[in-house]
Amino acid sequence: MSNPERAPEETVCVSPGPGPGPGPAAALTPDRALEILEPREVPLGGLRAMGVRRTLPQRERSLIGAWCFLDHYGPDDVATTGGMDVAAHPHIGLQTVSWLFSGEIEHRDSAGFHAIVRPGELNLMTAGRGISHSERSTPATTTLHGAQLWIALPERRRGIAAGFEHYGPPELKGSGWRAQVFLGSLLGDRSPIRTHTPLLGAEIGLDPGAVLDLGLDTVFEHGVLVDLGTVAVESPGGTVAGAGRTVEKDRLAFLPAGIARLRLTAGAEGARLLLLGGEPLGERIVMWWNFIGRDHDEIAQARIDWQARLAAIGVPEPAERGVAGGPSRAPAPAARPGGDAPPPDPDRFDLPRDEPEPPLSAPALPVARLLPRKQ
Repeated sequence: MSNPERAPEETVCVSPGPGPGPGPAAALTPDRALEILEPREVPLGGLRAMGVRRTLPQRERSLIGAWCFLDHYGPDDVATTGGMDVAAHPHIGLQTVSWLFSGEIEHRDSAGFHAIVRPGELNLMTAGRGISHSERSTPATTTLHGAQLWIALPERRRGIAAGFEHYGPPELKGSGWRAQVFLGSLLGDRSPIRTHTPLLGAEIGLDPGAVLDLGLDTVFEHGVLVDLGTVAVESPGGTVAGAGRTVEKDRLAFLPAGIARLRLTAGAEGARLLLLGGEPLGERIVMWWNFIGRDHDEIAQARIDWQARLAAIGVPEPAERGVAGGPSRAPAPAARPGGDAPPPDPDRFDLPRDEPEPPLSAPALPVARLLPRKQ
């Protein structure tokens, strides 16, 4: 999914680095409080377009492990909003995770992959140095409901080849609960999908009033996104600073590294949630539009390269098409030591085949360079 904002902020995310290693069970204490993050509404187009609820990144928290972006959407009546219709757009420095609860999405990318995203199946796209893709709800879809997440690639893996992976995890069942583990390991199951930093991703369903106790990796930070119902979140033995707080629908609860046990208790209507986790990234990243880099210059160069690719097929800058924003007014990428700034590279990004509409132009970059802010 593209970040659809016409004037996206350049977001600098600073991770605190790897958390504590295995040790005695930690509980939520005054200096280890549970955070609950409220979503921000973002439209995917015009007035009638489908909207998403964004819980990452925020000023309060930018990262959960290497998870750096979380859009939650639906249930959306496709007949009313038109559903998802995102033309080809670029990514660098990340992996995208698509996870649906209902409906279907057709995915096409410049690496040659064409797939249908279905409920309960993981679709993971790796951007590496550069990829472009499109996403559209299928004609058979009447209700669209799911989540789109991004994973920041670590410095050592940012230049890997673009790719796409699909996995249908088995459904695990216990007393009052169901789960699918699509990344990492939980409840005795392990996903075969390789990640470039240690991660966890799972869907969990709870019957009304059901209680599920989970063992967590104490090195990981964790997040609980509630999709349906309400969930009380606590670490057994923790009685203060947010332990046992109820997390409402569409909210994201954050648990710091060092928590060894997690207890989830569903409300009277039951609950469905995504449990995310990961080892703190330990790196400074810059996010803007659909790009993740390490500094402003890298982001600016990616924009130049994407627009050069569009110019090569006759797609002009937004201002030439009458779109607000116009060409980037940001400082150009800095010159290399002893040389000029890198020239545009129109071959960096290829385009998906058989697209019904032109690819998306990049918005204008902000004028100022932003300084890092704390996590």
